Amino acid sequence: MLAVGLAMAVALPLAACGSGEDNAESGPVELTVAVWNLATTPEFQTLFDAFHKANPDITIKPVDILAADYPTKVTTMLAGGDTTDVITMKTLADYVRFAGRGQLKDITSLATSTEGSKLAGLDQYKQDGDKYYALPYRQDHWVLYYNKKMFDAAGQAYPTSLTWDQYVEVAKKLTSGTGDKKVYGAYQHTWRSIVQAISAAQTGGDQLAGDYKFFADQYKTALALQEAGATLDFGTAVTQKTGYASMFETGKTAMLPMGTWYISKILSEKQKGTTDADWAIAPMPQRPGASGVTTFGAPTAFAVNKKAKHADAAQKFVEFAASLEGAKAITGIGIVPAYKSDEILKQYFALPGMPTDELSKKAFSPDKVNPEMPVSDKTAKIDTILNEEHQLIMTKQKSLDDAIKEMESRVKNEVN
Repeated sequence: MLAVGLAMAVALPLAACGSGEDNAESGPVELTVAVWNLATTPEFQTLFDAFHKANPDITIKPVDILAADYPTKVTTMLAGGDTTDVITMKTLADYVRFAGRGQLKDITSLATSTEGSKLAGLDQYKQDGDKYYALPYRQDHWVLYYNKKMFDAAGQAYPTSLTWDQYVEVAKKLTSGTGDKKVYGAYQHTWRSIVQAISAAQTGGDQLAGDYKFFADQYKTALALQEAGATLDFGTAVTQKTGYASMFETGKTAMLPMGTWYISKILSEKQKGTTDADWAIAPMPQRPGASGVTTFGAPTAFAVNKKAKHADAAQKFVEFAASLEGAKAITGIGIVPAYKSDEILKQYFALPGMPTDELSKKAFSPDKVNPEMPVSDKTAKIDTILNEEHQLIMTKQKSLDDAIKEMESRVKNEVN
């Protein structure tokens, strides 16, 4: 009995010192959060400041990583047992990988709470049947930006509810000039999502299944725009590294399909006086006969590292970022939060420079937002194949039919 008593006397203080839990600590906490490009991604510091104001005893120390290096760096960090408290989930593919390896803390209780039910994009973080290891704090989706002055000058009605065929025809009518003075009716950026993700979202096609015939109609639209000279040639855009923002802000295009993340940037540019684009947003064009507005998008989330040094404070931050207060903070700088409410919608459209017409409000609240890309352990490999074939189609190095067959063959042989 004496030996047992001595052992307990020694063990208890050791356990208290080595627990790593916040309830074993006293005094201020320095919380570490992994982010990318802190200086040019203002939402992070905005959330950090708002959280610190609400929790003065917790100070946040960002772990700033270059955006291009972020997935690789975080993968290495987590594999090495790094104790950074909060990890920003840049993509769903990263999230699935980290959660599948057991590197993130289970926060299902937060996701299934009353507040959690108000988070757009939350379902995309469901794992293992009914578990959640991250909470989205923002949810972007694609809309159609347009320049009202250019529509007015051409005598064209604003793009209220276009089909894809009508989109092509309107783009042709809005195209004018030649050479350096040419203005395009639309600008289709080089990302494969503008063709493949919208096609999957509006047809119900599965980008992981290996059958890609559902891409055909959307590629015909993209190629028709290019052949008519109503959008910048794909090869030229790639070679010149054309920026979609510069195309729209300098009046080189009248229409721009793009994500809602661009709103914060154009609001900032308008405020600085660097663009005079008289802009608004409309719903993405739809397939003929479609009911409602369907588009695609992707959430961004925070997760707690399974080996976090300050797990309780980390969970408190993740909960705050996904709450109404977190949503108010980032809404104030034009970021679209995952938290949805009438209060947030009203705040967003009260931002200086934000268009307030009903068409813009309709575009901001589509009927359905499907995932940009489904996630699984096959996502990364399939994404690479689809992107390679996308470039061959758009540069006309391969026919549409041949490229689709090649997509199907490669996914079958290289992935499945």
